[in-house]
Amino acid sequence: MLAKRLPSILPDMTIEESLEVSKIYSIVGLTSQEIPLIETRPFRNPHHTITMASLIGGGKNPKPGEISLAHLGILFLDELAEFKKETLELLRGPLEEKKVIINRLNASIIYPCNFMFIASMNPCPCGYYGSEYKECTCNNEQIKKYLGKISGPLLDRIDIHIEVKNVKYQQLNNNNPEEKSEIIKKRVNKARKIQTERYKKENIYSNSELTQNLINKYCKINNTSKILLEQAFNKLGLTARAHSRILKVARTIADLEEKEEITEEHIAEAIQYRSLDRKYWNK
Repeated sequence: MLAKRLPSILPDMTIEESLEVSKIYSIVGLTSQEIPLIETRPFRNPHHTITMASLIGGGKNPKPGEISLAHLGILFLDELAEFKKETLELLRGPLEEKKVIINRLNASIIYPCNFMFIASMNPCPCGYYGSEYKECTCNNEQIKKYLGKISGPLLDRIDIHIEVKNVKYQQLNNNNPEEKSEIIKKRVNKARKIQTERYKKENIYSNSELTQNLINKYCKINNTSKILLEQAFNKLGLTARAHSRILKVARTIADLEEKEEITEEHIAEAIQYRSLDRKYWNK
């Protein structure tokens, strides 16, 4: 439910982004005279039975797959562990390179796929592994096999890992007013404006597009933050890729607070979002 609500708080599309997405959709016949221009960010939610070609792109006359149709929007894979492992492994390259190359005998075609990847899954087949409220009925082998469908390198490419625990009845029956999407979106648009202005000479739009050289330039942290990050790196066994992603997430947290400096509080929050894979996979 949370993933499907996310489009309501995504930053507004620029005209350049709208044209990019519309070109991709026109190739597969998803534009028309009535709707010639895609003006809202895509939200693609393929079923776990999807083929490799449909997800990545291909066919006799190579067409964009779901990852390219999600360009500048969201690709949501529900029940991630139900997808074939070999299909999921194909995402590793596109998540890193932001493009997919489809090779054929007489040509190679490149499609863009700079999407936000969101996935949800249960921790085991019965859904109660690690639950505080109900006992898991799976044995160790079943849990290991289930979680084993998600490889370490794929997990490493996901910036934020969040464990959603069971909701208590008192929380469901809570009448306190919640923050509306319109309010959140205003903050998101402010943060995106900050990033667009910061990177106007770099030919990128957002923190997610930062290369390692640009991370070194725009994600500088003080000595206290460096010590905190070093301790987390050693304790959690983080990779170089995870280290870079923590810095990018911390930069985004600071932007949402309209802060120029990345503080230790921002680093600490970003580190919290990297611990779930160590809890369930690194045992």
